[in-house]
Amino acid sequence: MKIDMDLARNILFKIEDYQEPNGWIDIKFEDYSNEEISYHIKLLSQAGLIEAEDLTDSSGFEWKAKSLTWKGHEFLEAARSNTRWNDAKKFILEKGGSLTFDILKTVLTEIIKGSLFSKM
Repeated sequence: MKIDMDLARNILFKIEDYQEPNGWIDIKFEDYSNEEISYHIKLLSQAGLIEAEDLTDSSGFEWKAKSLTWKGHEFLEAARSNTRWNDAKKFILEKGGSLTFDILKTVLTEIIKGSLFSKM
């Protein structure tokens, strides 16, 4: 299964919107299967952006999110603007790069810095 960075970002937004500090967050998107969502939750957990647990059992593959980590909050703040998000993805792909969390965060941060310093 391939990573879908837009799905990963949307999962982060869903987790951020969840108001309960405890418990599992039930995340669903109309265009994605439960397996695709679970896979991305697993990847976000491995990247250190969220706290999640593997609840896979004989009934199927399932990862459930619990909360964002500090690193997840920072990434989401950098990725919050749709314009910034799309500009960063476009820039990376035009340069022949790969859309990884670390590269995306670096480019997003540089876009933010450029915007801040141009207003001084």
